[in-house]
Amino acid sequence: MSKLSATVARPDRVAAAESGPVQPVAVVVSIAATQGSTPREAGAWMAVHAGHLVGSIGGGNLEWQAIRTARELLVTAPQPDDPAPLTRRLALGPSLGQCCGGVVELRFEPLAGPALARRLERLEPARTPVALFGAGHVGRALVRALQPLPFAVHWLDSRDDIFPADLPPQVRAEQSDPVERAVEDLAPGSRVLVMSHSHVEDFELVAACLRRQREHADLPWIGLIGSRTKWAGFRRRLLARGCTEAELARVACPVGLPGIAGKQPAVIAASVAAQLLLGRESG
Repeated sequence: MSKLSATVARPDRVAAAESGPVQPVAVVVSIAATQGSTPREAGAWMAVHAGHLVGSIGGGNLEWQAIRTARELLVTAPQPDDPAPLTRRLALGPSLGQCCGGVVELRFEPLAGPALARRLERLEPARTPVALFGAGHVGRALVRALQPLPFAVHWLDSRDDIFPADLPPQVRAEQSDPVERAVEDLAPGSRVLVMSHSHVEDFELVAACLRRQREHADLPWIGLIGSRTKWAGFRRRLLARGCTEAELARVACPVGLPGIAGKQPAVIAASVAAQLLLGRESG
């Protein structure tokens, strides 16, 4: 198996390359194929700029050597949008200081400007829609927890001027009063989280979600923050409104993974984020 080049591009040459007419310049390193045990799956990627990285192909010596080769290409690539990417096939054994035992095929693509933007857009994972009702402490902590994860968040609250100004690009905030009216406009397939500042709002939101699920069957998961006592009261009232036992079984309350008992906002957010990931993986 061939080794990756360990040549390090001189900083002055890299700076010269990045000051050329086509900016910015990066080398997109992606895992084209794998065999056996590997740190990351096919499709994992990173963008290597002269002074910073975006993404990861798994860390360790594999990634370190890939970064060195990518930065060499920043200087030596004949043109920024070379149509013939470089490929390397590597065994993760003693020669790389990694004992996974598998094989990875890496693809190196020097890109710039619009071509780089298009490539990174194609590499972005499909984002699962999450409708988050409530911009209190837990809601804010959950938005932070979901930021690096493959979710697109529709964040809603009945209160005006409640959302922070610096929202991540995958978060869309909306004020709606009454807030349950927004349920009918949620993206199909949304995972819904109900954690408003009011038990009255929470109840109406759950009722609206169950109505939509009955009519369209396109909200695969509904989570409600609160205790078992809160859910018992909601459950009685929802049954009185005509909901069925099967419909109520779709509501997860309390939300979060069993066994994580902390009530701090960050702890709840981590637990709910993990629950969403599990649901995403299982479909």
